Amino acid sequence: MRTIDARTARSLLDQGALLVDIREPDEHARERIPGACCIPLARLASAPELAGTRGRAVVFHCRSGMRTRANSEVLEAAAGGCDAYVVEGGLDAWKQAGLPVQRDARAPLELMRQVQIAAGGLALSGTVLAASVSPWFLLVPGMVGLGLVFAGLTGFCGMAHLLARMPWNRARPM
Repeated sequence: MRTIDARTARSLLDQGALLVDIREPDEHARERIPGACCIPLARLASAPELAGTRGRAVVFHCRSGMRTRANSEVLEAAAGGCDAYVVEGGLDAWKQAGLPVQRDARAPLELMRQVQIAAGGLALSGTVLAASVSPWFLLVPGMVGLGLVFAGLTGFCGMAHLLARMPWNRARPM
């Protein structure tokens, strides 16, 4: 898999290459490169969008380039023998190069950022309450820590599932 800079990627797109954003749909909805199709990493192997790419270059990107770099073998396999490229630095490099992006300020924060905010807020609140009210409040940061360890080991994050059901994260009618 070849790594290219943002300007080279733009040139390939102008020549008809397919741009694939491997981030999650909530990340893509908030900020994206115009014309990029969103195929999350977990769905790449069965993505119909990649089925008709014979003879067409495929350019993959993520936010910073870390996910694409870490999964380059998966991306190359998903490209199905086409010329496959990874944008070095991802969307961040694209913006630094002064290339256009689409933003939707009405889209909610990415779900993982919401989880980080909620987990951090609960841990901080529990610690402050334990120091000022009762040591029993240490159970709150303890439970948050346990939940994070469980999420890391199993891939299931109960807080993310709960937050995904919140009204601000529900799809808005078009």
